Amino acid sequence: MSQVPAVRSDVSWQAQCGPLAAFLQDPTVTEIMVNGPGKIFIEQGGMLKKTGAKFDSADELLKLLNLMASAIGKKLDAHTPYIDGRLPDGSRINCIIPPVAIDGPSLTIRKFSVYALSHTQLIASGALDERMAYFLNCCVIARLNIVVCGGTGSGKTTLLNVLSSFIPPHERLVTIEDSAELKIRSENLVRLESRPLTPSDPGITIRSLVINALRMRPDRILVGECRGAEAFDMLTAMNTGHEGSMTTLHANTARDALRRLESMILMAGFEMPIKVIRSNISSAVNLIVQVSRGADGVRRVTEIVEVSSMEGDVILTQDIFQWRPSTGFRSLGFVPQFVRLFKERGVQFPADFFADGYAVKAQKK
Repeated sequence: MSQVPAVRSDVSWQAQCGPLAAFLQDPTVTEIMVNGPGKIFIEQGGMLKKTGAKFDSADELLKLLNLMASAIGKKLDAHTPYIDGRLPDGSRINCIIPPVAIDGPSLTIRKFSVYALSHTQLIASGALDERMAYFLNCCVIARLNIVVCGGTGSGKTTLLNVLSSFIPPHERLVTIEDSAELKIRSENLVRLESRPLTPSDPGITIRSLVINALRMRPDRILVGECRGAEAFDMLTAMNTGHEGSMTTLHANTARDALRRLESMILMAGFEMPIKVIRSNISSAVNLIVQVSRGADGVRRVTEIVEVSSMEGDVILTQDIFQWRPSTGFRSLGFVPQFVRLFKERGVQFPADFFADGYAVKAQKK
């Protein structure tokens, strides 16, 4: 495997990026999108903005793309006109060149933050409220299996980082990702990263890493994102003694996440009746947390949903918390069935937590 070359410093690396250097050094910019040499957009405060910056020519932009490709041990050419990877500073990039990119070379950079946000910072930003954060903390400590879902750029990885901060420090964790983004502070941590298929390299899939992780004596497995056959192995891990495992996936709603899991297992070629697949899902997953980016640019937890059991061929779910523009964050008053596990697993949980007015009383303390 090609090694990422050493970098003198973040500033010296960023200084080689021409008109992008200022955005790379600006901590308020979270994403940079280059649509050809003359159009550079940034995401700032959750909103997309067109900038006045530009490259002098397509050749200048292509030179930068080749520099980035070289830094991650890859090559852009007619045979491989697009690449994904992780820059030396941890930022994720996607580069694509003509003739696939019709209007000229294109570049997307999702900047890497050295520091993971805390749950208090998410509360301050309006991503969730104190009541929801306390509930999620209890769910993680009680070793519930959690799926975080949402669209691209909705904050799934950010929330997974926050959830991982609730894990007791003595537990052994294995993280598995396409590009390492999780920032977990644990001494007993093994970080694994997949490798894409190339003409000269068979690659290493997320699925093979999940299977290997089962042999590493993990207390929990965290998969950065499930996209395919690894979903089945992740469910197997959750069902076979690795309670408290977590993953993310793309879905528009919490219930869509269940259908996505079904689809990934079916598309992977597992020949099982749909009822068996759903039974595996319902017994493995305890909680689904939906995150969305609003029209105001704020990334929020919009649904927290319990996955309970099966009724016939249907997976039963129950809404626990919701966010709506008209009402904000609110508990729907239902007590999840898995609350009984809290006491069994030593988690102190208020008996009146889901009663009306609990959040008001908690704020007065």
